[in-house]
Amino acid sequence: MPSQTIQGFRASFLDTIADPFYLPETDCIRYFSDGLLVVENGKVKDLGNYQDLRTKYAEIPITEYLHNLIVSGFIDTHIHFPQTEMIAAYGEQLLEWLSTYTFPTERKFADRNYALEIASIFLDELLRNGTTTALVFTSVFPQSTDAFFEEAQRRNLRMIAGKVMMDRNAPDFLTDTADSSYIETKQLIEKWHKCDRLLYAVTPRFAVTSSPEQLSNAGKLLAEFPDVYMHTHLSENVKEVEFVAEVFPESAGYLDVYDQAGLVGERSIFAHGVQLTDQEFARLSAANSAIAFCPTSNMFLGSGLFKIEKAKSQETPVKVGLGTDVGAGTSFSILKTACAAYQVAQLRSQKLSAFQALFLATLGGARALCLEDKLGNFEIGKEADFVVLDPRSTPIMALRNKPLNQAEPLTLAEISDQLFATIIMGDDRAIAATYIMGELAHKA
Repeated sequence: MPSQTIQGFRASFLDTIADPFYLPETDCIRYFSDGLLVVENGKVKDLGNYQDLRTKYAEIPITEYLHNLIVSGFIDTHIHFPQTEMIAAYGEQLLEWLSTYTFPTERKFADRNYALEIASIFLDELLRNGTTTALVFTSVFPQSTDAFFEEAQRRNLRMIAGKVMMDRNAPDFLTDTADSSYIETKQLIEKWHKCDRLLYAVTPRFAVTSSPEQLSNAGKLLAEFPDVYMHTHLSENVKEVEFVAEVFPESAGYLDVYDQAGLVGERSIFAHGVQLTDQEFARLSAANSAIAFCPTSNMFLGSGLFKIEKAKSQETPVKVGLGTDVGAGTSFSILKTACAAYQVAQLRSQKLSAFQALFLATLGGARALCLEDKLGNFEIGKEADFVVLDPRSTPIMALRNKPLNQAEPLTLAEISDQLFATIIMGDDRAIAATYIMGELAHKA
Protein backbone atom coordinates (compact mmCIF):
# COMPACT_ATOMS: atom_id res chain seq x y z
CA MET A 1 0.00 0.00 0.00
CA PRO A 2 1.18 3.59 -0.52
CA SER A 3 3.40 5.07 2.12
CA GLN A 4 1.71 7.19 4.80
CA THR A 5 4.88 9.21 5.26
CA ILE A 6 6.58 11.97 3.35
CA GLN A 7 9.84 11.24 1.54
CA GLY A 8 12.11 12.76 -1.08
CA PHE A 9 14.09 11.60 -4.09
CA ARG A 10 17.11 13.49 -5.38
CA ALA A 11 18.23 12.95 -8.98
CA SER A 12 18.01 14.47 -12.42
CA PHE A 13 14.35 14.66 -13.50
CA LEU A 14 12.75 14.84 -16.92
CA ASP A 15 9.06 14.86 -17.80
CA THR A 16 6.70 16.11 -20.49
CA ILE A 17 4.02 18.66 -19.66
CA ALA A 18 2.50 19.14 -23.14
CA ASP A 19 2.43 17.43 -26.55
CA PRO A 20 5.68 18.03 -28.52
CA PHE A 21 3.99 16.90 -31.74
CA TYR A 22 2.05 20.18 -31.71
CA LEU A 23 4.07 22.65 -29.63
CA PRO A 24 7.74 23.65 -29.52
CA GLU A 25 9.68 21.05 -27.54
CA THR A 26 11.05 23.71 -25.21
CA ASP A 27 7.44 24.38 -24.11
CA CYS A 28 6.74 20.68 -23.52
CA ILE A 29 9.72 19.52 -21.48
CA ARG A 30 10.62 20.03 -17.84
CA TYR A 31 14.17 19.17 -16.77
CA PHE A 32 15.94 19.51 -13.43
CA SER A 33 19.61 18.54 -13.47
CA ASP A 34 19.63 18.41 -9.65
CA GLY A 35 16.03 17.98 -8.63
CA LEU A 36 14.02 16.96 -5.60
CA LEU A 37 10.78 14.99 -5.92
CA VAL A 38 8.68 14.97 -2.76
CA VAL A 39 6.14 12.16 -2.34
CA GLU A 40 3.46 12.12 0.33
CA ASN A 41 1.00 9.25 0.76
CA GLY A 42 1.99 7.87 -2.62
CA LYS A 43 1.38 11.09 -4.55
CA VAL A 44 3.55 13.92 -5.84
CA LYS A 45 3.70 16.73 -3.30
CA ASP A 46 6.45 18.83 -4.88
CA LEU A 47 9.11 18.89 -7.58
CA GLY A 48 11.81 21.47 -8.15
CA ASN A 49 15.49 22.28 -7.95
CA TYR A 50 17.10 20.60 -4.98
CA GLN A 51 18.82 23.78 -3.84
CA ASP A 52 15.48 25.64 -3.87
CA LEU A 53 13.61 22.98 -1.88
CA ARG A 54 16.26 21.54 0.46
CA THR A 55 15.49 23.90 3.36
CA LYS A 56 11.74 23.45 3.08
CA TYR A 57 12.13 19.67 3.26
CA ALA A 58 15.20 19.48 5.49
CA GLU A 59 13.56 16.98 7.87
CA ILE A 60 12.37 14.35 5.38
CA PRO A 61 14.32 11.22 4.39
CA ILE A 62 15.82 11.55 0.92
CA THR A 63 16.83 8.71 -1.41
CA GLU A 64 19.59 9.83 -3.77
CA TYR A 65 20.13 8.72 -7.37
CA LEU A 66 22.74 11.32 -8.18
CA HIS A 67 23.91 9.75 -11.46
CA ASN A 68 20.50 8.69 -12.70
CA LEU A 69 17.63 10.23 -14.62
CA ILE A 70 14.14 9.82 -13.16
CA VAL A 71 11.16 9.87 -15.53
CA SER A 72 7.48 9.15 -15.08
CA GLY A 73 6.49 5.48 -15.19
CA PHE A 74 6.12 3.97 -18.65
CA ILE A 75 2.60 3.24 -19.92
CA ASP A 76 1.94 0.26 -22.20
CA THR A 77 -1.34 0.81 -24.06
CA HIS A 78 -1.67 -2.72 -25.51
CA ILE A 79 -0.36 -6.08 -24.28
CA HIS A 80 -1.61 -9.68 -23.81
CA PHE A 81 -0.74 -11.34 -20.50
CA PRO A 82 -1.64 -14.91 -21.64
CA GLN A 83 0.88 -14.61 -24.50
CA THR A 84 3.84 -14.08 -22.16
CA GLU A 85 5.22 -17.59 -22.68
CA MET A 86 4.82 -17.59 -26.48
CA ILE A 87 6.78 -14.42 -27.19
CA ALA A 88 9.07 -14.89 -30.21
CA ALA A 89 7.00 -17.64 -31.90
CA TYR A 90 8.36 -18.06 -35.41
CA GLY A 91 7.27 -17.44 -38.88
CA GLU A 92 3.62 -16.48 -39.40
CA GLN A 93 1.51 -13.44 -40.17
CA LEU A 94 -1.42 -12.45 -38.00
CA LEU A 95 -4.23 -14.90 -38.77
CA GLU A 96 -1.97 -17.95 -39.12
CA TRP A 97 -0.02 -16.91 -36.02
CA LEU A 98 -3.20 -16.80 -33.96
CA SER A 99 -4.23 -20.30 -35.03
CA THR A 100 -0.78 -21.87 -34.76
CA TYR A 101 0.49 -20.38 -31.52
CA THR A 102 -1.88 -18.05 -29.71
CA PHE A 103 -5.11 -20.00 -29.37
CA PRO A 104 -3.45 -23.22 -28.11
CA THR A 105 -1.48 -21.20 -25.53
CA GLU A 106 -4.50 -19.26 -24.29
CA ARG A 107 -6.34 -22.55 -23.72
CA LYS A 108 -4.14 -23.10 -20.67
CA PHE A 109 -5.72 -20.10 -18.93
CA ALA A 110 -8.86 -22.03 -18.10
CA ASP A 111 -6.72 -23.18 -15.15
CA ARG A 112 -6.90 -20.40 -12.55
CA ASN A 113 -3.69 -21.47 -10.80
CA TYR A 114 -1.81 -21.42 -14.08
CA ALA A 115 -3.19 -17.96 -14.81
CA LEU A 116 -2.01 -16.76 -11.40
CA GLU A 117 1.49 -18.11 -12.08
CA ILE A 118 1.80 -16.37 -15.45
CA ALA A 119 0.18 -13.16 -14.18
CA SER A 120 2.85 -12.93 -11.49
CA ILE A 121 5.66 -13.44 -14.00
CA PHE A 122 4.05 -10.97 -16.40
CA LEU A 123 3.66 -8.17 -13.85
CA ASP A 124 7.15 -8.64 -12.49
CA GLU A 125 8.49 -8.42 -16.04
CA LEU A 126 6.61 -5.17 -16.62
CA LEU A 127 8.09 -3.66 -13.46
CA ARG A 128 11.56 -4.88 -14.41
CA ASN A 129 11.18 -2.93 -17.64
CA GLY A 130 9.88 0.24 -15.99
CA THR A 131 6.24 -0.20 -17.05
CA THR A 132 3.96 0.91 -14.25
CA THR A 133 0.57 0.94 -16.04
CA ALA A 134 -0.71 -1.24 -18.87
CA LEU A 135 -3.90 -1.90 -20.83
CA VAL A 136 -4.11 -5.68 -20.86
CA PHE A 137 -5.93 -8.46 -22.70
CA THR A 138 -6.56 -11.45 -20.46
CA SER A 139 -8.22 -14.53 -22.02
CA VAL A 140 -11.76 -15.69 -22.73
CA PHE A 141 -11.88 -17.38 -19.32
CA PRO A 142 -13.15 -15.06 -16.56
CA GLN A 143 -10.98 -16.83 -13.98
CA SER A 144 -7.89 -15.60 -15.88
CA THR A 145 -9.14 -12.03 -15.46
CA ASP A 146 -9.66 -12.58 -11.74
CA ALA A 147 -6.13 -13.98 -11.51
CA PHE A 148 -4.64 -10.98 -13.28
CA PHE A 149 -6.47 -8.43 -11.15
CA GLU A 150 -5.57 -10.27 -7.93
CA GLU A 151 -1.86 -10.14 -8.75
CA ALA A 152 -2.05 -6.50 -9.86
CA GLN A 153 -3.95 -5.56 -6.71
CA ARG A 154 -1.33 -7.28 -4.57
CA ARG A 155 1.32 -5.03 -6.14
CA ASN A 156 -0.87 -1.88 -5.82
CA LEU A 157 -0.65 -1.27 -9.57
CA ARG A 158 -2.69 1.05 -11.79
CA MET A 159 -3.80 -1.54 -14.37
CA ILE A 160 -6.63 -1.82 -16.89
CA ALA A 161 -7.73 -5.24 -18.14
CA GLY A 162 -10.66 -7.21 -19.46
CA LYS A 163 -11.88 -10.67 -20.31
CA VAL A 164 -11.69 -11.44 -24.03
CA MET A 165 -15.08 -11.66 -25.78
CA MET A 166 -14.92 -14.15 -28.66
CA ASP A 167 -17.88 -16.20 -29.90
CA ARG A 168 -16.94 -17.26 -33.44
CA ASN A 169 -14.08 -17.88 -35.91
CA ALA A 170 -11.98 -19.40 -33.12
CA PRO A 171 -11.56 -22.92 -31.69
CA ASP A 172 -14.50 -24.29 -29.71
CA PHE A 173 -12.29 -24.60 -26.62
CA LEU A 174 -11.72 -20.82 -26.68
CA THR A 175 -15.13 -19.35 -27.43
CA ASP A 176 -17.88 -17.94 -25.27
CA THR A 177 -21.33 -16.82 -26.40
CA ALA A 178 -22.88 -13.41 -26.87
CA ASP A 179 -24.93 -13.91 -23.70
CA SER A 180 -22.24 -15.52 -21.54
CA SER A 181 -19.67 -12.85 -22.44
CA TYR A 182 -22.14 -10.13 -21.49
CA ILE A 183 -22.97 -11.75 -18.14
CA GLU A 184 -19.37 -12.59 -17.24
CA THR A 185 -18.05 -9.19 -18.28
CA LYS A 186 -20.72 -7.41 -16.25
CA GLN A 187 -19.83 -9.47 -13.18
CA LEU A 188 -16.13 -8.68 -13.64
CA ILE A 189 -16.83 -4.96 -14.03
CA GLU A 190 -18.86 -4.91 -10.84
CA LYS A 191 -16.12 -6.82 -9.01
CA TRP A 192 -12.97 -5.07 -10.23
CA HIS A 193 -13.62 -1.68 -11.86
CA LYS A 194 -12.28 1.06 -9.55
CA CYS A 195 -11.25 -1.53 -6.97
CA ASP A 196 -8.12 0.09 -5.50
CA ARG A 197 -6.14 1.20 -8.59
CA LEU A 198 -7.72 -1.28 -11.00
CA LEU A 199 -9.92 -0.42 -13.99
CA TYR A 200 -11.88 -2.50 -16.47
CA ALA A 201 -11.93 -2.63 -20.27
CA VAL A 202 -14.67 -4.30 -22.31
CA THR A 203 -12.55 -6.44 -24.62
CA PRO A 204 -13.86 -7.99 -27.85
CA ARG A 205 -10.79 -9.63 -29.38
CA PHE A 206 -11.34 -8.23 -32.86
CA ALA A 207 -14.28 -7.85 -35.20
CA VAL A 208 -14.07 -11.25 -36.93
CA THR A 209 -14.15 -13.24 -33.68
CA SER A 210 -17.32 -11.56 -32.44
CA SER A 211 -20.83 -11.92 -33.80
CA PRO A 212 -22.89 -8.77 -34.38
CA GLU A 213 -24.87 -9.76 -31.27
CA GLN A 214 -21.72 -9.96 -29.15
CA LEU A 215 -20.48 -6.59 -30.39
CA SER A 216 -23.91 -5.14 -29.67
CA ASN A 217 -23.71 -6.54 -26.13
CA ALA A 218 -20.28 -4.92 -25.74
CA GLY A 219 -21.89 -1.61 -26.69
CA LYS A 220 -24.66 -2.26 -24.19
CA LEU A 221 -22.05 -2.74 -21.44
CA LEU A 222 -20.38 0.56 -22.35
CA ALA A 223 -23.74 2.30 -22.11
CA GLU A 224 -24.43 0.71 -18.71
CA PHE A 225 -20.94 1.49 -17.36
CA PRO A 226 -19.88 4.70 -19.15
CA ASP A 227 -16.56 5.05 -17.31
CA VAL A 228 -15.14 1.65 -18.33
CA TYR A 229 -12.87 1.30 -21.34
CA MET A 230 -13.23 -0.43 -24.70
CA HIS A 231 -10.11 -2.25 -25.93
CA THR A 232 -9.76 -4.19 -29.17
CA HIS A 233 -7.72 -4.60 -32.36
CA LEU A 234 -8.20 -2.58 -35.52
CA SER A 235 -6.80 -2.70 -39.07
CA GLU A 236 -3.59 -4.53 -38.19
CA ASN A 237 -3.05 -6.69 -41.26
CA VAL A 238 -4.20 -6.56 -44.91
CA LYS A 239 -5.72 -10.07 -44.86
CA GLU A 240 -7.47 -9.26 -41.57
CA VAL A 241 -9.08 -6.16 -43.11
CA GLU A 242 -10.23 -8.27 -46.06
CA PHE A 243 -11.64 -10.88 -43.67
CA VAL A 244 -13.62 -8.21 -41.82
CA ALA A 245 -15.11 -7.03 -45.12
CA GLU A 246 -16.20 -10.61 -45.87
CA VAL A 247 -17.74 -11.20 -42.44
CA PHE A 248 -19.42 -7.78 -42.24
CA PRO A 249 -20.38 -7.04 -45.89
CA GLU A 250 -22.86 -4.35 -44.84
CA SER A 251 -20.21 -2.26 -43.07
CA ALA A 252 -18.49 0.75 -44.59
CA GLY A 253 -15.11 -0.49 -43.31
CA TYR A 254 -13.37 -2.07 -40.33
CA LEU A 255 -13.88 0.83 -37.92
CA ASP A 256 -17.51 1.11 -38.99
CA VAL A 257 -18.15 -2.41 -37.64
CA TYR A 258 -17.28 -1.12 -34.16
CA ASP A 259 -19.03 2.18 -34.75
CA GLN A 260 -22.34 0.49 -35.57
CA ALA A 261 -22.12 -1.36 -32.24
CA GLY A 262 -21.47 1.84 -30.27
CA LEU A 263 -17.85 1.00 -29.51
CA VAL A 264 -16.09 4.12 -30.82
CA GLY A 265 -15.75 6.74 -28.10
CA GLU A 266 -13.43 8.73 -25.87
CA ARG A 267 -12.48 5.70 -23.77
CA SER A 268 -11.93 3.38 -26.75
CA ILE A 269 -8.39 2.19 -27.45
CA PHE A 270 -7.70 0.46 -30.75
CA ALA A 271 -4.47 -1.51 -31.15
CA HIS A 272 -2.42 -1.12 -34.33
CA GLY A 273 -4.36 0.91 -36.94
CA VAL A 274 -1.70 0.14 -39.54
CA GLN A 275 -4.16 -0.11 -42.45
CA LEU A 276 -6.50 2.74 -41.50
CA THR A 277 -8.03 4.91 -44.22
CA ASP A 278 -8.04 8.70 -44.09
CA GLN A 279 -11.75 8.57 -43.30
CA GLU A 280 -11.11 6.23 -40.37
CA PHE A 281 -8.41 8.52 -38.97
CA ALA A 282 -10.92 11.37 -39.19
CA ARG A 283 -13.56 9.35 -37.36
CA LEU A 284 -11.15 8.36 -34.56
CA SER A 285 -10.14 12.00 -34.21
CA ALA A 286 -13.76 13.17 -34.02
CA ALA A 287 -14.59 10.51 -31.41
CA ASN A 288 -11.45 11.32 -29.36
CA SER A 289 -10.53 7.63 -29.46
CA ALA A 290 -6.96 6.37 -29.08
CA ILE A 291 -4.56 4.18 -31.04
CA ALA A 292 -1.97 1.90 -29.45
CA PHE A 293 1.09 2.06 -31.72
CA CYS A 294 2.78 -1.37 -31.57
CA PRO A 295 5.89 -1.16 -33.79
CA THR A 296 7.78 -4.30 -32.75
CA SER A 297 4.65 -6.39 -33.27
CA ASN A 298 3.80 -4.76 -36.59
CA MET A 299 7.27 -5.50 -37.94
CA PHE A 300 7.49 -9.01 -36.44
CA LEU A 301 4.22 -10.12 -38.04
CA GLY A 302 4.87 -8.18 -41.24
CA SER A 303 1.74 -6.10 -40.74
CA GLY A 304 3.11 -2.81 -42.03
CA LEU A 305 4.26 0.64 -40.93
CA PHE A 306 1.96 2.79 -38.81
CA LYS A 307 1.34 6.31 -40.12
CA ILE A 308 2.40 8.20 -37.01
CA GLU A 309 2.43 11.46 -38.99
CA LYS A 310 -1.23 10.96 -39.94
CA ALA A 311 -2.33 10.17 -36.39
CA LYS A 312 -0.48 13.20 -35.02
CA SER A 313 -1.49 15.57 -37.83
CA GLN A 314 -3.13 18.93 -37.27
CA GLU A 315 -6.07 17.88 -39.46
CA THR A 316 -7.04 14.60 -37.75
CA PRO A 317 -5.26 14.48 -34.38
CA VAL A 318 -5.65 11.13 -32.63
CA LYS A 319 -4.48 10.19 -29.14
CA VAL A 320 -1.56 7.76 -29.45
CA GLY A 321 0.32 5.64 -26.92
CA LEU A 322 2.94 2.93 -27.28
CA GLY A 323 2.04 -0.76 -27.02
CA THR A 324 4.49 -3.63 -26.69
CA ASP A 325 1.81 -6.12 -27.82
CA VAL A 326 3.59 -9.08 -26.25
CA GLY A 327 3.53 -11.85 -27.51
CA ALA A 328 3.59 -10.69 -31.16
CA GLY A 329 5.65 -7.81 -29.85
CA THR A 330 9.23 -8.82 -29.24
CA SER A 331 9.98 -7.12 -25.93
CA PHE A 332 8.36 -5.96 -22.70
CA SER A 333 10.61 -2.89 -22.86
CA ILE A 334 8.99 0.43 -23.71
CA LEU A 335 12.51 1.70 -24.47
CA LYS A 336 12.92 -0.95 -27.18
CA THR A 337 9.38 -0.25 -28.37
CA ALA A 338 10.17 3.47 -28.67
CA CYS A 339 13.34 2.56 -30.59
CA ALA A 340 11.21 0.55 -33.02
CA ALA A 341 8.75 3.46 -33.29
CA TYR A 342 11.65 5.69 -34.34
CA GLN A 343 12.66 3.13 -36.97
CA VAL A 344 9.10 2.90 -38.33
CA ALA A 345 9.00 6.69 -38.62
CA GLN A 346 12.34 6.65 -40.45
CA LEU A 347 11.08 4.02 -42.89
CA ARG A 348 8.17 6.37 -43.65
CA SER A 349 10.60 9.30 -44.13
CA GLN A 350 9.31 10.86 -40.90
CA LYS A 351 10.99 11.94 -37.68
CA LEU A 352 10.34 10.90 -34.08
CA SER A 353 12.37 12.92 -31.61
CA ALA A 354 13.53 11.73 -28.22
CA PHE A 355 11.08 14.03 -26.45
CA GLN A 356 8.21 12.91 -28.69
CA ALA A 357 9.04 9.29 -27.87
CA LEU A 358 9.14 10.10 -24.15
CA PHE A 359 5.75 11.79 -24.49
CA LEU A 360 4.24 8.70 -26.16
CA ALA A 361 5.67 6.50 -23.40
CA THR A 362 4.37 8.64 -20.53
CA LEU A 363 1.93 11.57 -20.80
CA GLY A 364 0.75 10.54 -24.28
CA GLY A 365 -0.06 7.08 -22.99
CA ALA A 366 -1.84 8.58 -20.00
CA ARG A 367 -3.94 10.76 -22.29
CA ALA A 368 -4.73 7.77 -24.51
CA LEU A 369 -6.08 6.02 -21.40
CA CYS A 370 -7.88 9.12 -20.06
CA LEU A 371 -5.60 8.99 -17.01
CA GLU A 372 -3.71 12.26 -17.48
CA ASP A 373 -5.22 13.52 -14.23
CA LYS A 374 -3.44 10.68 -12.39
CA LEU A 375 -0.38 9.68 -14.43
CA GLY A 376 2.09 10.76 -17.07
CA ASN A 377 4.33 13.33 -15.38
CA PHE A 378 5.25 14.82 -12.02
CA GLU A 379 2.49 17.38 -11.62
CA ILE A 380 1.48 17.87 -7.99
CA GLY A 381 -1.24 15.47 -6.89
CA LYS A 382 -0.49 12.76 -9.43
CA GLU A 383 0.30 9.19 -8.42
CA ALA A 384 4.03 8.75 -7.85
CA ASP A 385 4.79 5.91 -10.27
CA PHE A 386 8.24 6.52 -11.73
CA VAL A 387 11.35 4.95 -13.24
CA VAL A 388 15.00 5.48 -12.37
CA LEU A 389 16.96 5.29 -15.63
CA ASP A 390 20.66 4.53 -15.92
CA PRO A 391 21.80 6.04 -19.24
CA ARG A 392 25.20 4.30 -18.75
CA SER A 393 23.88 0.82 -17.95
CA THR A 394 26.04 -1.07 -20.45
CA PRO A 395 29.66 -0.53 -21.46
CA ILE A 396 28.74 0.89 -24.85
CA MET A 397 26.08 3.16 -23.34
CA ALA A 398 28.66 4.36 -20.81
CA LEU A 399 30.91 5.24 -23.72
CA ARG A 400 28.07 6.99 -25.54
CA ASN A 401 26.52 8.94 -22.63
CA LYS A 402 28.61 11.18 -20.45
CA PRO A 403 27.97 10.96 -16.68
CA LEU A 404 25.12 12.97 -15.24
CA ASN A 405 26.64 15.56 -12.96
CA GLN A 406 24.56 17.98 -10.96
CA ALA A 407 27.45 20.45 -10.88
CA GLU A 408 27.48 20.63 -14.69
CA PRO A 409 23.85 20.61 -15.90
CA LEU A 410 23.17 19.33 -19.38
CA THR A 411 21.66 21.68 -21.91
CA LEU A 412 18.29 20.74 -23.39
CA ALA A 413 20.08 19.63 -26.57
CA GLU A 414 22.44 17.45 -24.51
CA ILE A 415 19.64 15.84 -22.49
CA SER A 416 17.77 15.18 -25.74
CA ASP A 417 20.85 13.50 -27.17
CA GLN A 418 21.38 11.39 -24.06
CA LEU A 419 17.71 10.41 -23.89
CA PHE A 420 17.73 9.47 -27.57
CA ALA A 421 20.78 7.25 -27.13
CA THR A 422 19.15 5.62 -24.09
CA ILE A 423 15.99 4.90 -26.09
CA ILE A 424 17.89 3.46 -29.05
CA MET A 425 20.37 1.38 -27.01
CA GLY A 426 18.48 0.78 -23.77
CA ASP A 427 16.48 -2.19 -22.51
CA ASP A 428 15.66 -3.67 -19.10
CA ARG A 429 19.28 -3.13 -18.02
CA ALA A 430 18.70 0.63 -18.19
CA ILE A 431 16.01 0.39 -15.51
CA ALA A 432 17.85 0.96 -12.23
CA ALA A 433 14.62 0.98 -10.19
CA THR A 434 10.85 1.17 -10.54
CA TYR A 435 8.65 2.87 -7.95
CA ILE A 436 4.91 2.42 -7.43
CA MET A 437 3.15 5.15 -5.42
CA GLY A 438 6.55 6.18 -4.11
CA GLU A 439 7.45 2.65 -2.94
CA LEU A 440 10.29 0.61 -4.43
CA ALA A 441 8.80 -2.17 -6.59
CA HIS A 442 11.89 -3.24 -8.55
CA LYS A 443 15.60 -2.66 -8.12
CA ALA A 444 18.25 -3.83 -10.58
